[in-house]
Amino acid sequence: MSTKKAATKKRATKSVRAPRKKPVPAPLPQETWLECVRAAESKKATAIKVLDLRPLTSFADYFIICSGSNQRQNQAICDEVTRVMKSRGELPASVEGYNNAEWILVDYGDLVVHIFSEKSRVYYDLDRLWRDATPVEFIAESA
Repeated sequence: MSTKKAATKKRATKSVRAPRKKPVPAPLPQETWLECVRAAESKKATAIKVLDLRPLTSFADYFIICSGSNQRQNQAICDEVTRVMKSRGELPASVEGYNNAEWILVDYGDLVVHIFSEKSRVYYDLDRLWRDATPVEFIAESA
């Protein structure tokens, strides 16, 4: 066999590397939701509710549902939650509805923050939709 054929044969039998998988983010610590709640409270979010979804679904561990009284307040709540989480090294996978600000969804994978206008919260009624989720009790931070 000529050296050219041998070299070609060697290259053909070389193993192909498997494509790199994206690293799976580590689950958020259980107390992370509390930092988001405190951030929302600092911007005067109302009717804050934390739901533990772990027994019901695998796509998220916790929902935080809160309300603001107007578009700018909802955006301020979103900005503060994002700022606090960024200081922890967590960036959202996506933020939806920020410009309209009737319903802003901030997705951190295991933690999803829903910021509603009062009208949209009544209309979409996530509290009722996820009524089987366990409400997580927390002490509201004093003003």
